[in-house]
Amino acid sequence: MKVLIAYDGSVCSDNAIVDLRRAGLPTVAEAIVLSVAEMSPRAASIPVGALAVGPGLILADGMESEESCEDELRTAKTVAYQGADRLRSDFPGWKIDTEAWVYAPGSAIARKAHAWKPDLIVVGSHGRSGISRWALGSVSQYVLHHVTCSVRISRHRLHSQARSIHLLIGVDESHNSRLAAEAVAKRNWPAGTEARVVGVLDSRIAVAAATTLEGTIPVVIDDEYRRRMSAAVHEATKVLKESGLLSTPSSARRQAG
Repeated sequence: MKVLIAYDGSVCSDNAIVDLRRAGLPTVAEAIVLSVAEMSPRAASIPVGALAVGPGLILADGMESEESCEDELRTAKTVAYQGADRLRSDFPGWKIDTEAWVYAPGSAIARKAHAWKPDLIVVGSHGRSGISRWALGSVSQYVLHHVTCSVRISRHRLHSQARSIHLLIGVDESHNSRLAAEAVAKRNWPAGTEARVVGVLDSRIAVAAATTLEGTIPVVIDDEYRRRMSAAVHEATKVLKESGLLSTPSSARRQAG
């Protein structure tokens, strides 16, 4: 397994590493801790055409030299080493490398993901300004929508590490929801981990497909959607149970806005 961890030295990114203890990850894996120093306003104003200048350093075309960003790069390297040390204490069997970049944080994470092709990217929901602003809604959302692998966005507050792990898995008949259940089943979860599978029907689809002139969904159509959703829930539950997880099916129907 390959894990890319975006780390900026903030409390939230520290917690993201601690929270990996509860992520069902293998004892043997490859990881890169990536720290990104934001470009200065002057550098950011230069039209960007990425140019690799040195290991882990990306500058915009037209920038005079690597020296103009060496302070930021040095800080990012130090932060990446700190993150790697924290990660090694929890995952001594992992092969862990570090990288430091001077670039726009979201773009840097996405570029590294496209090149290295990790199985999982880990980011905190909020970052530390001055090195980078990894805030949910900006960088985290950018990464989520610009990569093809799974993304784990860790919140600022941690659950007690002694608390049993509860997993909530949503399914909707789609291929991707089946892949999500299979991905959970492949993880190495601690004993006592519980999973709940919830099936949610987007009522807009049913309305568009089967609304009568009176504005209601015929009972036979409504029952068919429920039957199919129930089958999807039980299929996912079976996959999880076969992996050893304590799994419970639960179906729900929500009126979409």
